[in-house]
Amino acid sequence: MNKEQANIPRFYLCLIENRKFLGRLLDFTSHARLQGPCGDSMEFYLVIDQNKIKAVKCFTDGCEPTKACAVLAASLVFGKSIEEALKISAGDLIERMPDLPESHRHCSILAVSTLYRAIAEYLLMH
Repeated sequence: MNKEQANIPRFYLCLIENRKFLGRLLDFTSHARLQGPCGDSMEFYLVIDQNKIKAVKCFTDGCEPTKACAVLAASLVFGKSIEEALKISAGDLIERMPDLPESHRHCSILAVSTLYRAIAEYLLMH
């Protein structure tokens, strides 16, 4: 981390570092959309092949902390098996972004819940 980055909150760095996971996939295996209690909506798009998450994208109309939680969750499950992905928790996201404001910790729950829903949709179809 360079001197300039040392002054940037970790949750913003998570967003900057993992921006490649932000967006939508057109050719996905599974998709889920949830709306959080704050009104933010989040979507996860997964490509799953042989029990592995081969591609993942997330999209949200929410604030920067919501985007940061979504892209961090996406980055943590990329390349993982379904079983490994289901072990990721909102607490894991908060642990990796200790400066996530208390008032935005619900964003981590929205990210993980949306990811779980996308995985559940896949499991129900296969």
